[in-house]
Amino acid sequence: MDVPVALIVSVAALVMILLLAGSARRLLGVRFGAIRTFLAALLAFTIAAPLLSPILQSFQADHDPGIGAAWAILLVTMCVVLIPMVLLVLAEALVPPGSIPGPLELARSLRGRISRARRYSQITRIAIRHGLGPYLRGRDPMAGPEDRPGRQRLAASLRQALDDGGVTFVKLGQVLSTRRDLLPPEFVDELGLLQDRVAPAPWEQIEPVLTAELGGPAESVFAAFDRTPLAAASIAQVHTARLHTGEEVVVKVRRPGIDQVVDRDLDIVRRLALTLETRTRWGRTLGVRDLAEGFATALREELDFRIEAANMAAVTAAKGSGVTYPAPVSALCTERVLVMQRLTGRPLATADAEQGPALARALLECLLRQVLMEGVFHADPHPGNLMLLDDGTLGLLDFGSVGRLDTSMRSALQRFLLAMNRQDTVAVTDALLEVMPRPEDIDEPALERALGQFMARHLVPGTGSAQMFTDLFTIVSRHGLSVPPEVAAVFRALATLEGTLLRLAPGFDLIGEARAFGHRHLAERLDGDAVKEAVGQELAALLPMLRRLPRRVERIASAAEHGRFSLNVRLLADDRDRRFVTGLLHQVLLTVLGATAGLMGVLLLGTEGGPQVSRAITLFQMIGYNLLVVSAVLVLRVLILVFRRPREPRP
Repeated sequence: MDVPVALIVSVAALVMILLLAGSARRLLGVRFGAIRTFLAALLAFTIAAPLLSPILQSFQADHDPGIGAAWAILLVTMCVVLIPMVLLVLAEALVPPGSIPGPLELARSLRGRISRARRYSQITRIAIRHGLGPYLRGRDPMAGPEDRPGRQRLAASLRQALDDGGVTFVKLGQVLSTRRDLLPPEFVDELGLLQDRVAPAPWEQIEPVLTAELGGPAESVFAAFDRTPLAAASIAQVHTARLHTGEEVVVKVRRPGIDQVVDRDLDIVRRLALTLETRTRWGRTLGVRDLAEGFATALREELDFRIEAANMAAVTAAKGSGVTYPAPVSALCTERVLVMQRLTGRPLATADAEQGPALARALLECLLRQVLMEGVFHADPHPGNLMLLDDGTLGLLDFGSVGRLDTSMRSALQRFLLAMNRQDTVAVTDALLEVMPRPEDIDEPALERALGQFMARHLVPGTGSAQMFTDLFTIVSRHGLSVPPEVAAVFRALATLEGTLLRLAPGFDLIGEARAFGHRHLAERLDGDAVKEAVGQELAALLPMLRRLPRRVERIASAAEHGRFSLNVRLLADDRDRRFVTGLLHQVLLTVLGATAGLMGVLLLGTEGGPQVSRAITLFQMIGYNLLVVSAVLVLRVLILVFRRPREPRP
């Protein structure tokens, strides 16, 4: 074949393929990717001749150049168009768009996939080495050893495996140690031992981070800078420095490359959580996928020191008396560097017995005020984040973990505390169901009895609170209540605070002091003046409506008296509802029309006799074949709408 002829044939074939692709997409009424549509049309063009050869052979004996031949050409053309339509529908059902990455995306992610595979292998080896392999395959860890020593050994193995896993898994274990509503006490106590301390990074790695973030070398930004770190953790390390104004500060620097490590590990945590929730009952019960998402969000916020600086400013604005917080130096705070005021003092363990009760009382009042009145609170008040300052007060450090409560949640917690103080079982139950989402099948009388027994057991002055929180979480989980993350952060902070208070003042009466705080700061909101002010504010808001109410009542009464009272309801007023109903009716109509056309086509093809259009076909057969083609097009349009599901946005 000559080159010009071959070129003309190639161009003609390309035009025919493009026409096939456009016709198939137009008849299906759905947008497809250009590559997918072109490949379907190319495949249809390739296989059309062998597939349609029986139809062509059936008309070879018909040499009538009239309507029979023209109809045969039209039928073949319609069948050729049907082939890419069928291929597109099959592709939509078997390989939905987005399920297979494109070439560029595949090339970009290849390196990440290799790195993730290595990390998967490393995590698997760590789990197997510590005896956790069966639990990765779906075994329920809560259904493990029934005796306490066996559960303690399993919890220790989990702690050691998380510790070996690195920064992300250490942080995950620390978060899980706060979820007494999800894990048995043995796991909570063991995971609470995880320490986030590693060897410091060398100055050669830290210096470029400081230079890039602060716009110059540390020696020029600060009047003095100590290259030897004061402390080091897996995410950041801390150096001491002095500003040109003479103020002593602490510089917290994020480790270089830690964000890539955390992103990779968080991706693995998400995939493991999805696998466990899909394949195991206990994973679905615990909602491990939601836990993983919440953990990923919190850890990414911890990587951004600008968020920690904002947390410090917010908690400082809401602070109570007797506790000091370091103030951030906003001009020098960036995503990877946090500069804050340096507090001078000594470890909390050096406080003497005379100082202990006063310090414990000040710390408890500070945290309760933050939780119940301000809505911004330090969520991790363990002894390592506290120090005894030179002026005799407490200093609170490390604001990477800060909780926030909205107004409605704070009000519910206030009612819960006041009801607990009165030991009002009904009010405690109502307040608890405001704090936590109410299940549809909750047994409220049983919940009230359980809370009544709980208060009778624990609301006694001098009672320790560690078991109290455990028992409260047991009641919550037994009755199917789910703890919102912000409420879990409150209980985590209070449970952590309990250990800190007992270290400051052994025998500290947490229950009695909490009741005293409620009397001082919450009960005062229920006195006559406060109630009068609240009623006045509500009446002022309702006054415009109250002024219009008599006229509206009079119009309603007049319309009812004269028989003109009517009620207008606009169904499907929302455009989204109209589109949904229209689409549903569209699918039903296409299904009925497609089924009807197919049934009529089969009946006509089975009917003998009729007017002869040509030597090979009757009029009934010609109409029947056309109806079958129409039926196929309509059915394919319905199927493509069924198979095309809404796409979820990628994380």
